[in-house]
Amino acid sequence: MPSDAEHSPVGAVGRVIIPIPANGPGEVLVPLRGGSEAFAAWADEPIGKHVRILVTEMMSARSVIVVPFP
Repeated sequence: MPSDAEHSPVGAVGRVIIPIPANGPGEVLVPLRGGSEAFAAWADEPIGKHVRILVTEMMSARSVIVVPFP
């Protein structure tokens, strides 16, 4: 049986598919479980579309906190 870590997007590098504004969620696509999954995403600063991100925390099953990935 897979561990919880295999189902967690934390630590994954993905990309923004709907820009993340300063005051609300955007959306990111993250590789997970052999495919890609979309998550609502929040960040401390606005992040534009197509920018690579790193998932730093899960807020809920479908919501994450991200930072830009160099």
